[in-house]
Amino acid sequence: MQCAARNLAVRAPGSRRRRALLALLAATIFLLAWRAPAFAADRIDVTSAQLALVVEGGEPGVTLDADFDFELPYVLEDAVNRGIALYFVVDFELYRERWYWFDRQLAQRTLTYRLTYSALTRQYRLARGSLALPFDTLAEALATMRRVRGWKVLERGTLRPDEDYRAQLRMRLDTSQLPKPFQINALTNRDWTLASDWRNVNVSADLTR
Repeated sequence: MQCAARNLAVRAPGSRRRRALLALLAATIFLLAWRAPAFAADRIDVTSAQLALVVEGGEPGVTLDADFDFELPYVLEDAVNRGIALYFVVDFELYRERWYWFDRQLAQRTLTYRLTYSALTRQYRLARGSLALPFDTLAEALATMRRVRGWKVLERGTLRPDEDYRAQLRMRLDTSQLPKPFQINALTNRDWTLASDWRNVNVSADLTR
């Protein structure tokens, strides 16, 4: 009995340590789960992306339609309303797959949106290349930016039927075009690093015609 009591006394501290570690692990999991939705809300999601071959009724080539889902964090919305221009970039890349070596990049395209606000006219402006559209509300401007339609990403004849390809797409806030003080802030504040993950885009055989 005395031996058993001594063994129990020796094991007790270890048991307490294990219970403490389990409690700490459970608390950590709870905090991560609680914070996950807030992190996800500050990201861009690529909800759909599709390539199409244009043969008639426009400039021949392969175009991209894509939809994105995101909201501006408060700090970005406040920056726009204070007159800071935000640049959002859509990146598209096409690779030819090679089993014997690294995949070869065949195309790289970027589409840039410039989002601004004018206190004089009380309107938001969304520029894409030489085209700029006015909007009465930020929600309207963001809704337009979330829908990419008919963006030509490849010339006709780029794809060949005897080759395998992979394409990918993403959208990101281009912090390199922010004023210098905001670029520094973007290094430490995740609200200034709004971006999506790369999303694979299907390259079907129909695009090689």
